Amino acid sequence: MYTDWKNVYKRQPTEGERLRGKAPTTQFGRMCERLEIEIIAASSPQAKGRVERSNGVHQDRLVKKLRRRGIESYAAANEYLEAEYLPEHNRRFAREAARPENYHVKTPSPAKLREVFRLETERWISNDWVVQYQGRFLQLKPQNKRYGPTRAKALICEWEDGAVEVRYRGAGIAHEDLAVRPAVVQAAAGELRREPAKQEGNKPTQNHPWRQSYKQRMTMQPLKRSQESSSVGVSASASP
Repeated sequence: MYTDWKNVYKRQPTEGERLRGKAPTTQFGRMCERLEIEIIAASSPQAKGRVERSNGVHQDRLVKKLRRRGIESYAAANEYLEAEYLPEHNRRFAREAARPENYHVKTPSPAKLREVFRLETERWISNDWVVQYQGRFLQLKPQNKRYGPTRAKALICEWEDGAVEVRYRGAGIAHEDLAVRPAVVQAAAGELRREPAKQEGNKPTQNHPWRQSYKQRMTMQPLKRSQESSSVGVSASASP
């Protein structure tokens, strides 16, 4: 697909993506990638002109024709495109391909298309298993209550019909849409609370080497050596 450099098709990488070496992808680009459609962004002035002329024709001519016919719904617009607009447009502007081979693939199943045409957003999971998404609080319900998915990222999938699904590690996870996030339960006034253990460090004594200056340590070294040598001589004379 030949496009321009709008953020719908291509975007600049973030600082985190640049450090990880990850290629930036938009929502539209991810959908095209799963359908094995390569997006080629126009870079030269000639290529940009061709893209702008093609988009200008549809943005000007198609909008006016839809307005004249009173079309206001997606279903009616798609029916008009397939029945009248595209055949007339291709008849006037179509050109023969350079090669006769047909590289179009088979149309995916409706289930696969539903997995492609959706918005995907990553959100952090809080310690109470709540995910915030567009002002909503999604309370996760993992199967294992002991090992819940905390301090990790969940994938939020949203479809055009408003359906929302939360996926964690490639699998769907049940959730409940909360109107208001539950408040933190405070301990009662008379309830005993466990105090954290206090860590008491070992305080060095007054004669510790750390408290002595360099001159004091140098004067103490000959005295310690004489004491050690005298103790060695006493032990040697005492031995049989």
